[in-house]
Amino acid sequence: MCGIVGVVEYAAQEPRISEELLTRMSAAIAHRGPDDAGTWISPSRRCGFGFRRLAIIDLSAAGHQPMSTPDGRLTIVFNGEIYNHRALRAELEALGYRYRSRTDTETILYGYDAWGEQIFERMHGMWALALWDERTGQLLCARDRVGKKPFYWWYRDGRFVFASEIKALLEHPAVEREVEWEELPNYLCFSMTSHHRTLFRGIAKLPAAHLLRLSRDGQVTVERYWQPRYRPEVANITVEEAEQEVLRLLRQAIADRMMSDVPFGVLLSGGLDSSLNVALMAELMDRPVETFTVGFRDLPRYNEHEYARLVSRHFGTNHHEVLIGQQDAWPLLETMVWHEDEPNGDPVCIPLYFLSELVRRSGTVVVQVGEGSDEQFVGYPWMLREWKFGKRWWRAYHFLPQSVRQMLYAIAKPFFQQRGAYRALEYIRRAAVGDPLYWGGGVDITPEYLPLLLTRSWAEYANRPRDYARELTAEARQILPSPTLLQQMLWYELQHRLPELLLMRVDKITMAHSVEARVPFLDYRLVEFSMNLPDTVRLPDGKTPKLLLKRVAERLLPPEIVWRPKQGFAAPVDEWMRTAWRDAARQMIMESEFVRSGVLSRFGVQHLFYLLEHRRQRVGKSIYALLNLALWHRRFFGR
Repeated sequence: MCGIVGVVEYAAQEPRISEELLTRMSAAIAHRGPDDAGTWISPSRRCGFGFRRLAIIDLSAAGHQPMSTPDGRLTIVFNGEIYNHRALRAELEALGYRYRSRTDTETILYGYDAWGEQIFERMHGMWALALWDERTGQLLCARDRVGKKPFYWWYRDGRFVFASEIKALLEHPAVEREVEWEELPNYLCFSMTSHHRTLFRGIAKLPAAHLLRLSRDGQVTVERYWQPRYRPEVANITVEEAEQEVLRLLRQAIADRMMSDVPFGVLLSGGLDSSLNVALMAELMDRPVETFTVGFRDLPRYNEHEYARLVSRHFGTNHHEVLIGQQDAWPLLETMVWHEDEPNGDPVCIPLYFLSELVRRSGTVVVQVGEGSDEQFVGYPWMLREWKFGKRWWRAYHFLPQSVRQMLYAIAKPFFQQRGAYRALEYIRRAAVGDPLYWGGGVDITPEYLPLLLTRSWAEYANRPRDYARELTAEARQILPSPTLLQQMLWYELQHRLPELLLMRVDKITMAHSVEARVPFLDYRLVEFSMNLPDTVRLPDGKTPKLLLKRVAERLLPPEIVWRPKQGFAAPVDEWMRTAWRDAARQMIMESEFVRSGVLSRFGVQHLFYLLEHRRQRVGKSIYALLNLALWHRRFFGR
C-alpha cells in the first residue's frame, strides 16, 4: 500500500515540475508509505511522479517506485495490491519479459505493454495508479473495480495534478482552496460527497471501475471499464448451490489476500463477517491469526468483546484489545479530519482510528476487514425494511394518482414536522414527487430537513441529493437487465456508500497508521455472483437478514456467533452528544464558517440538538456530520 502523486504539464504557460514540488506533495502523505520515497521526471519534462512506499511485497530496493520499463517508455506509480500477479507474471515471462523484482508493480507495467488496457480486466486486487507513456505523451489513470483505493485529480490551465489524498494536491501552488458548494447538500444528506466530486472546488474523484485518459493535447476522458457481468445461469441456482459457491469464492478471496511479506491479521468485531475472515484464514495458517478488537470503556453495551473472545478462543488466535472513552476520542477529531481529507460523517472512524493504532503498535502491517458483506447479503435491518416496504406499501401507494399523493403529502407535512418525524415524512415526499424509494444507508439529514438547515438564500441547493439519487437509480436500471429492487439497492451501495464512505474510512484511517486493509468480501468475482442472485436465494425465507451467508457460516463458526442478533460496528455518538460532547460540539458548529456566513441556519442546528435531547431521537450521527464539517473547514481553511 502506498501513496502516489503526479503532475502533467501539457500546455501550462509556466511549467512547474520539479523534484522539490513532487517531494513536497508526497511528503504530505508520508503516512501512506514510511518505508521508501521516490520522484521521477520524464525526459520531456512534461510529466513528474512522486511516491511513498509501504513495503508489502518484495521488501527490497527492487520495489522502488516510480518504476519504468527497461526502455524507459512506460513509467508507473501504483497504490494497491494485485493478488494474481504471479499468474500474470508467468504469462508475461512466457512472452519474453524479464523481471528485475518480485513486485506486482512490474507486472502491471509489462502487462500494459503486452495487452494494453485489457490488463485491468485481468487483474484481481485493489489499485489506484497512473501510467505515463513517453512515446505518445499520454497519461492513463485507473481505479479498481469497487473503489477500495482513492484517486483525486485537478485539471486547469494546461496542467493536470493527481494524488492518493487531497492534502497532497493542495501542496501544488496552482491548486486553490475553495469550497464546492454544490456538493455540500450531498454531504449533509449522505454523510459523504458524490462519487465524482469532492467538497474542494475543482478537485474530482476518479469513480470506481473507471479509467481516465489525458491525451497529449490535454483532452480528458473518463470511461467505465468494468461492470458486473450478467450471468443468466445464476438465475436458476438453488440455495444449496449458492451456499457452496459463496463459500468457494470467499475461500479463494481470503487465500488471495494472504499474499504478504509482512505480518497480517484480522479486525475482529465478533460479528459474522469478521469471524468468517478469521475462520478461513485459520484454515490456511500454521500459526495463530492475529486478531484486534476495540470497545468502549464508558458504554459497555456497545461492546462485542464477549463474542470476539469466543471466536478467538475457538480458533486459538493471538488476540489484542483496546478500550476507549469519550474523553479519548474528542481530542483526536481534528487529526482524523486531516486524515479523512474531506468530511466523512461516519463516526465509526473514531474506534477504527484507535484500532488501527493498536494494529500498528503490535507490529502487524496488513489486516483483513469485513466491509461489503452486509450490502451483498442484506445484512442491514434498514435494507430488509425498505425491501419489504417497497414490495408492499410503496407499490400499492403508487396506484394512487400522483395528484392524490401530493395532496396527502401536503396534509401530512405539518403534523410530521411538529413531531420531528422528518425521516418518515421523507418517504411520503419521495412517493409524492416520483423519487426512487431507495437512497442508500447513508441518509442522515433528509431533504425534508435540509430546507430547515439551509438558510433561505441557499434553499435552492436542497434538491441536489434528490438529483443524485435519481442519477444512481437510473444508472442501475441502465446497466442491470431488469433489476429487482434488491439488485438496485446493491448497485446503489456499490456506486456510492461503499466506495465513498465505508471504503474511504477504511483506507484513510488505517493508512493514517501505515496499515494496509484488505476487503475479501469485495472480491469482484464474489460481487458479480451476488449481484446476479435471485431475491429468493439471497433471502431464502424473505425475512432473515443475511440468511444465505449465515447458512454458509454454520459450517465454520460456533452457533452463538452465527445466530446472534446483529449489533454492528458503531460509535455511541448519541450518548456522547447528549453528555460530554454536547456543549463543545454545539459551540464548534455554531461558530463555524458555515453558520457565521449564513449557509447553515442557527435554528436548524439548534433544532437537531433539541430533537436529540428532548425527543430522544437518534440524530447524534447527523450532529456529528455537522461537527465533522466544521472541523474540516477549520483544519483546511484556517477559520
